[in-house]
Amino acid sequence: MITILIADDFDLLRQDMTELINAQPDMQVVGQASTGAGLVELAKNVKSDMILMDIEMENVSAGIQAAEAVRELDPDRMILYLTAHDTDRMILTAMGTGAVDYIVKGADDQTVLAHIRAAAAGRPMLDAKIQATVMREYSRLRRSEQSLLFFINNVSQLTATERELVRLLLQDKKVRDIAAARCVEVVTVKTQIKGLLHKFGCTRTKEIVELIRQLNISHLF
Repeated sequence: MITILIADDFDLLRQDMTELINAQPDMQVVGQASTGAGLVELAKNVKSDMILMDIEMENVSAGIQAAEAVRELDPDRMILYLTAHDTDRMILTAMGTGAVDYIVKGADDQTVLAHIRAAAAGRPMLDAKIQATVMREYSRLRRSEQSLLFFINNVSQLTATERELVRLLLQDKKVRDIAAARCVEVVTVKTQIKGLLHKFGCTRTKEIVELIRQLNISHLF
């Protein structure tokens, strides 16, 4: 028997979902709440396998705040969101709480039940849009991590002159300004920049500057 807590501020929807779930032979609603705060209190006193809840209740992020509090109390309790919000930002914020699934309201009853059963079996069936959103963010973070490691590794191999060159580029200095500041010929700076670009695998100094700023490692220079 899959035991479930339900939280939604729309009373009719919450009651309908409760009736639907309780009509199933393999699942049961063991508690209801109309607010995120009420859910947290309920979760403290009532055990359940999972929580099916909305995100926007007493405020726009009540469900997310409640999920974080519940996960602190019981990290093994599964969180499934059933919400009208389907923006990438909200999906990523919600899934970041450790939720196992995210269902957009409007899905038919059998689809919701299928999501509940799949999550209980340890095989959450994230919809294609949710999967795509999460995977895009995962890929972005992976690229950022790889870029950061690559840069830090290369920074450790820079000469003192090259470090100074990067520092001046971060100040948006032009080649002629850098040459004047370092009291060297412009052609010398251009040669040093060419070596710098080769080390970082870039074609323009602007790429190096942008990446350093994006990775927030300007302090290394």
